[in-house]
Amino acid sequence: MRLLDRYLLLEWLKALGLALGATLAVLLLEDMYGNLGDLVSDGAHPREVVIYYGLLLPSFLPAVLPMSQLVSLLFIVGNLHRNLEVTAMRAAGLSLWRIARPLWLGGVVLAVVLAWFDAVVVPGAVTAARNFRDQLHHQAEKQHHPGGDAGLVLDLTYDNATARRRWFIDSYSSDTRIAHGVHIYEFNAKGLDTRTVLAYEGHFDPASNHWVLSRGREMRFDDTGSPMQLIPFTAERTFAEFSDDPARMLTLRQSAGNLSLDELRSALVQAPAGGNPAMDAYAVEYYSILTKPLICLLIVGLAVPFAVAGIRTSPAVGASKAVGLFFAYYIVSGVSTHLGNQHFLPSYLAAGLPIFVMLGLSLWLFRRAA
Repeated sequence: MRLLDRYLLLEWLKALGLALGATLAVLLLEDMYGNLGDLVSDGAHPREVVIYYGLLLPSFLPAVLPMSQLVSLLFIVGNLHRNLEVTAMRAAGLSLWRIARPLWLGGVVLAVVLAWFDAVVVPGAVTAARNFRDQLHHQAEKQHHPGGDAGLVLDLTYDNATARRRWFIDSYSSDTRIAHGVHIYEFNAKGLDTRTVLAYEGHFDPASNHWVLSRGREMRFDDTGSPMQLIPFTAERTFAEFSDDPARMLTLRQSAGNLSLDELRSALVQAPAGGNPAMDAYAVEYYSILTKPLICLLIVGLAVPFAVAGIRTSPAVGASKAVGLFFAYYIVSGVSTHLGNQHFLPSYLAAGLPIFVMLGLSLWLFRRAA
């Protein structure tokens, strides 16, 4: 039995390696087609291009692993059944569950690998590639506009729901880390203003984790939201209570799909989801990353029974059904994600419901085929 398990596992791993390599190459070429021109226009040397894609490549794995697993399983199980090897195994008294045991174990291992990549490897790869790309872009801006301000971001906004604080910054330079036109509004549980701080200029001190503002005024309000006290200031003034990092503000300007698990978790701690479409999207993405590894088990439940049953008519029939259900899952998942982003579904339900429903369906199909 161990020899059978080893044989099935090795054959599947060979097919998985080929499918994974081909899919990664296609994604890499697609990204190069869209972004290589921008890298070259920013003055990137061939060595820097290689470094950038070396940093970015691990972030592709969670996207390509499920499809590669599906293709490899359909290929290897279909070949076994076409060569009557599955029929011989069943004639020897082995059930489909027993035959596919190494494939299920492989699915569990892939699920663990996918979870590890999403939680540990991909966040570092995404952050490193983004920082490397931004650095190249800022250097190009400095060369093309020597007197300008590289990395200038206009109309930076941020909501800290936990601290009941809202930020509006007219312009912020990620190069000099200086903000101009800083507007900070604080409010109570009823939504009434409690304090407003306006400043011409400010910067965030990462060492002490607070903001330093200059040339501004602070206005305080009473419990009814009416102005109570105005405190002007011209010299630099430290606001120890303002610990909102501008790096996090810049991170949240990106779409949820471009953020790592740690960045999503950090964002949701300070601004929980619930009625805010932007934060709802981050919450759905966060729970999607947590439940995504289960797709490796879903694929085993879809690929094996259809690869075995489809051969009775044509090898392509079972494979097409499995691929169709696989893409149906992505369609349902996309609809569910949209409903979660719009707050029609709770974030955890929008992320988890499609995968658990399809996983249950795949197990039922496997049991019926066994």
